[in-house]
Amino acid sequence: MAEAGELLLQQTLQAIRAHHQAVDEGKPADEVERLRLEADHLYQTVIDYQLHKAGTLGQSVH
Repeated sequence: MAEAGELLLQQTLQAIRAHHQAVDEGKPADEVERLRLEADHLYQTVIDYQLHKAGTLGQSVH
């Protein structure tokens, strides 16, 4: 995953940690959901980049 770039990976990990911290601290549901969506989006961006680099993004698995 390092191919996705150090900055993107750091942002993704920071977003995941922020979401977990918000859950642990009992933050309002709308804030937790916003953080979850941000973390999910960044994580998917890393995955998509890796699939693109591998040449498999958009190709059928069958």
